[in-house]
Amino acid sequence: MFLLVKNVLTGTEIGQILHLAEGLKFVDGRQSNVHNTAKKNLQIDMTQPNAVKLCQIAAAAVGRNEQIKNFAFPKRIATPLLSLYEPGMTYGAHADAPYLQLPGGPLRSDVSGTLFLEDPASYKGGELVIHLGSETIPVKGEPGSMIIYPSTTLHEVNPVTEGRRMAFFTFIESVIPDEQQRELLYLLYEVHALEGFNIQPENRTRLQFIASRLHRMWSR
Repeated sequence: MFLLVKNVLTGTEIGQILHLAEGLKFVDGRQSNVHNTAKKNLQIDMTQPNAVKLCQIAAAAVGRNEQIKNFAFPKRIATPLLSLYEPGMTYGAHADAPYLQLPGGPLRSDVSGTLFLEDPASYKGGELVIHLGSETIPVKGEPGSMIIYPSTTLHEVNPVTEGRRMAFFTFIESVIPDEQQRELLYLLYEVHALEGFNIQPENRTRLQFIASRLHRMWSR
């Protein structure tokens, strides 16, 4: 299951990030995944002060978003990293690594996310393609929107053929490691929120009781 969340970044924040990114250095994207030969893109050089600032803006936006919290049940969120795809660049089909080595210790990647920055009409290609069995779902989000999905999901970025694709990527360690349990709990809370006042009060209480018990049972 995946979720497309709109307006994670405000228009002001998008403008700030794009302004800070002007003239900054990007390096080979394989620095964050040296063994993946399918990865042919660039990522921002985090030794630059403005690179740290723009990534912090994205981190704050992701961290405050209620839809992301409700879907991913975050325990830790990796600071989003800005990637750049220019014509000919791509990222072949892959599932994300199970652990990331971060300064604060290893982070288990339960949920992956792509935070879009630029108008999808400004570049050709560059779709994030999610593989679901025999089906593929291309996603090309509006500026400020973010798609989140289990890190075990097979996905890729189509080659960019014109313009540039600049977007953040990040990983979330969830308090609910099992993706099926996480999905069930998300749906249960959604039903409670959307339909809770349409059912008898005692049944609403029972529904909340079940969700809370499962949340405690599955949390790690």
